[in-house]
Amino acid sequence: MVALLLWFVLEATTQPGVKDLPGNPEELAFVRNENNTGPVRRIYYVSIQDTLWDAMKSYGGYMPHNKYGNTQVYFFAEGQDLPNNIELDSTVPEQFQSICLARYEKDAMGKESFTPYPYLP
Repeated sequence: MVALLLWFVLEATTQPGVKDLPGNPEELAFVRNENNTGPVRRIYYVSIQDTLWDAMKSYGGYMPHNKYGNTQVYFFAEGQDLPNNIELDSTVPEQFQSICLARYEKDAMGKESFTPYPYLP
C-alpha cells in the first residue's frame, strides 16, 4: 500500500512540462480577456533559443484552453527587443512581424494549428 502511494506521488510530481522542453522557452507577455461566460481569448509571446518546431508545438499544447475559446502563442528568437504588453484586439504589431518565428493556435473547437514564419510573404 505504501509503495502504491509513493508511486502515485512520484508520477504526479514528475510529469513533463514546459520547463522540460529544449530551447529554454520563456513567456515574455500574456493577455486574456475577462469574459468567463463566452469565448476566452489568450495570447502569449514566447522567446526560444532556436527554431525548434517540435518544442514550439509542445509548448503551445501545454497552454490553457477553454471550450469555445482561442489560444494563440507567438514565438520569437531569444534576445529580441519585444513589447511587454499585448493588445487583445490585434495581431503582432507590424514592426515585430518580421522576427516572429512561428504561431501556434488552438481554436474554439480545439483544433490545433502551427505555422512557421506566419508573416513572411
